[in-house]
Amino acid sequence: MIDQVRPADLAAWFAQNADATPVLLDVREPWELQTASVAPQGFTLVAIPMNEIPGRLAELNGGQPELRIACLCHHGARSQRVAAFLNQNGFDQLANVAGGIDAWSSHDPSVPRY
Repeated sequence: MIDQVRPADLAAWFAQNADATPVLLDVREPWELQTASVAPQGFTLVAIPMNEIPGRLAELNGGQPELRIACLCHHGARSQRVAAFLNQNGFDQLANVAGGIDAWSSHDPSVPRY
């Protein structure tokens, strides 16, 4: 199952497993990252465009199958697809950031909206 987590609730979702530093996987394109991004606070930020995920799976778990990964995109659709793909490939502690970076910008005014 893939949890749907609002940006305001992400820290609490990450805290459910304090054994490993969680990952926020941003699957947006490089130009989108330049437009709006988030600062890592209590998590590792990994940016891999959606179309590169299949070839870069090994970068995500680093030998830690218990790793919590939250996927982020612009509005939540691409990240949901990536989370489903990860789930099919053995990852089981997954969340989709509901509403994406757009919702994050509503929660955090330092993140520009586009």
